[in-house]
Amino acid sequence: MTSAGGSIVETTIRVSATATSQAVTELLDVARTQGESVQVLEVGPTGVPELEPLVLLTEDETTAFYPDCSPGTLSDALRADDPLSAAPFTVSHDDDVTGLPVPDDGPLSVGTRRVLDGCGWLVPDDLGGYRDYASDLVVDADSLVSTVADAGLLGRGRGDARSEQPVGETWEQVAEASGDPVVVVNANEADEHARMDQLLLESVPLTVLDPAVAAAESVGASAIVVYVNETDDLARRRIQQAAVAFADESAVDVQVVAGPDEYKAGEMTMALEALEGNDRIEARRRPPGPAEHGLHGRPTLVHTPRTFAQVAALVREGSTGADEDPGTRVFTVTGDAARTATVELPTDASLSAVEAAAGTDAYKAACVGGVFGGFAPDLDVQASADALADERLGTNGIVEFLAEGRCLLAETGKRAKFAHENNCGRCVPCREGSKQLTDLLRAVYDGSYDSGKVAELVRVMESTSLCDFGVMAARPARTAMTHFESEFITHAGGSCLSGDCDADATEVTA
Repeated sequence: MTSAGGSIVETTIRVSATATSQAVTELLDVARTQGESVQVLEVGPTGVPELEPLVLLTEDETTAFYPDCSPGTLSDALRADDPLSAAPFTVSHDDDVTGLPVPDDGPLSVGTRRVLDGCGWLVPDDLGGYRDYASDLVVDADSLVSTVADAGLLGRGRGDARSEQPVGETWEQVAEASGDPVVVVNANEADEHARMDQLLLESVPLTVLDPAVAAAESVGASAIVVYVNETDDLARRRIQQAAVAFADESAVDVQVVAGPDEYKAGEMTMALEALEGNDRIEARRRPPGPAEHGLHGRPTLVHTPRTFAQVAALVREGSTGADEDPGTRVFTVTGDAARTATVELPTDASLSAVEAAAGTDAYKAACVGGVFGGFAPDLDVQASADALADERLGTNGIVEFLAEGRCLLAETGKRAKFAHENNCGRCVPCREGSKQLTDLLRAVYDGSYDSGKVAELVRVMESTSLCDFGVMAARPARTAMTHFESEFITHAGGSCLSGDCDADATEVTA
């Protein structure tokens, strides 16, 4: 392009979206009419769907943002004397910026962008562009295990074998184990509100694959299996393309395998059962854990994309956040809010920062941690694993806002029913406990609320279930009773404080 003064400027047009649609194809076609002097890139999503399709027009040290852009809007902008000034907003930055320039306000400005830095900016399978971005990421396979162990990095997400535990201990165990180790990247997340791991694979798969390969080399593994949900077509395609691009750089074999769209199939041992092709997916008894006896009996590292992305950030930028939980945490905000967005917070920041991304500060409750998250009346809690656990909140990275009109008994009942219908059936505390919990919550509508019985059942589920499914399934009931017990008592008396329930509540608990 030529500036108003007649000089030639370097121009790059990026089209960011969750999927390649007809609108995205047309936007790319319009951008390519500018000729070979303009670089046109199809990049992944930023984590804020309401902005998509988002067009980013970069000239030298300025990037113009065109959110929810149509082909006509882009065509008009490119015909303008100054396309940058025609944009809704612009961001100034260094001319050698390698990650998404962050606006001063709006959902993209919330928190920090450490592992999300390349989302919406990097071409997912462009290894050269990734290497420019990660030029400081020098991974020494011989020292990576000790680097991760010394940092005290914790696993992220319910599908991680070291969820909220130091991953370095497992790396050392796998490296010393006999047999042929294997690395599993567990990205099968069937919670409809969870966008964290899916976003990383769709937008920056190389920031997951690169540290996964380094981890494999550091523990002596010859293979990596990336396990995705069968419905996540874009994530599967992007990680496959990244694996092809990476093939010449490493002797580690990378396979991408799709698993069932079932919530239970994301639990780490049930993920291994699915990968082995077992007809009946059940949780495995432990010990031994995957580090000793994992996929096909081999020593296995099982981590989520979020964990591997934290490894890359740790090596590239060093430790940050809370000492007991170094790094950042990625959260998807959803529910009764102005927008859905995936944002990143340092672990020593307040979780309340996500309210700005959601566009709300008025809500009755927030469910933190997903379908089996904990209910809280506010988000005045640090975003670290320990702080969330102290408040009995989940750490799976989902914050679902519930408006004043929501009934907490009904919300608790839905989650108990989900646990009853979706557990693997192997252990009694989870299988029978979730059924009894559903029945006890349904009985409240009939005028019977026995808080002691519910509390004891929840305690048994938490302390004796075979896997985290049963442990976590008890959390919504425990936290709802702690913070919103008045709604249980009022329902037992025949009325709903929120006015959200029918008299017999058949739609919410039957």
